[in-house]
Amino acid sequence: MNTSAVAKLLGVSQSTVQRWVKQLNLKMERNELGHYVFKDEDIELLKQVHEQLKNGVPLQDLAVNAKKIRKGTGKISNDRVNEELVNKINDLEKRLDDKADSVVSYQLLQHRREIEELQNEIKKLHKRIELLEQKHSEKKKSENLLVFDQTGQKKNQRKKFISMLFGF
Repeated sequence: MNTSAVAKLLGVSQSTVQRWVKQLNLKMERNELGHYVFKDEDIELLKQVHEQLKNGVPLQDLAVNAKKIRKGTGKISNDRVNEELVNKINDLEKRLDDKADSVVSYQLLQHRREIEELQNEIKKLHKRIELLEQKHSEKKKSENLLVFDQTGQKKNQRKKFISMLFGF
């Protein structure tokens, strides 16, 4: 029987049953989850405790029949419990390592993708720079030609002005 069933049977709360077990140092069996498992003899012992408390006996002065108290802590030995805990811890560590590996792999893929995008941007920028340099060099060539043309035009304009003044 579990704690809630025993509590209903005795007409007390679950925490009361748990408190009695702890304060009276009763050695009760526990399942693999650590919950109390009560047998018929345990229930009889708790009924005696309940009756004595009803009669006004304080909990610290309670007389518990020693024959009813079991010495063992459960069906599962401490070695087996320890082994199961170690196995669970190892399993959790393995799962944690696997999760960490998958997170790192994902991050590496993200970084690789970002690096590729940056490399593509760099290539585009190099092409734009080359195009701008090419346009700039063409502009310089054409400006040089224009400069010669402009100086020739300036001479022609001066000639026209001078000839207009003096009437040639």
